[in-house]
Amino acid sequence: MTQEMFEKAGALIDAANSKDPNQETVDGKVWPKELLYSRNMSNMLNRFAPDTDDAMKLGISAQHIQRWKSPRDAYTMDKKGYYQWRTHLYQFHADTVCALMKEAGYSEEDLERVNKAVAKKSLKTNLDTQLLEDIAALVFIEHYMQAFSDKHPEYSEEKWIEIILRTWNKMSEKGKEFALSGELKLPEPLIPLIQKSIS
Repeated sequence: MTQEMFEKAGALIDAANSKDPNQETVDGKVWPKELLYSRNMSNMLNRFAPDTDDAMKLGISAQHIQRWKSPRDAYTMDKKGYYQWRTHLYQFHADTVCALMKEAGYSEEDLERVNKAVAKKSLKTNLDTQLLEDIAALVFIEHYMQAFSDKHPEYSEEKWIEIILRTWNKMSEKGKEFALSGELKLPEPLIPLIQKSIS
């Protein structure tokens, strides 16, 4: 595994995510939505587990790769449709990033590891999958939870406690400790609700 391979795969992932027609503005800069998400995942990983190997760094950065290609409304708008969409998405992301890593020269062993993690297989027993889930949860809390809250003013406190606990329960003990350590920027208006949910 070489630095050249890592940089090539990273550039391929960025190029794929740069095609996102959806945009978000942060600090006055306009980003393709999934390129920004990828950056947030990579930055969080470097804060949480900087010694992660290159293959998993790529997998974690690409966990939402080209998500816009599989819209939610392509499935029925009920619980069954939601789970079908999620299951398809996980494997779509896994297959997409692995194809790009293969193009960059990564081994079948690395591809198998990344595919398993990005497809969210064996959560709680596979360390790679759990690491990805920790990073996704931490990124959601720091970067997206407040916007999600603003988008759903109709949600009751009970509904919010359910959402927070669902995120919390996916995390490892190390992830939970990091979230409460002061290292993570919690969305201030939601701090009382987060504390109430996890107490």
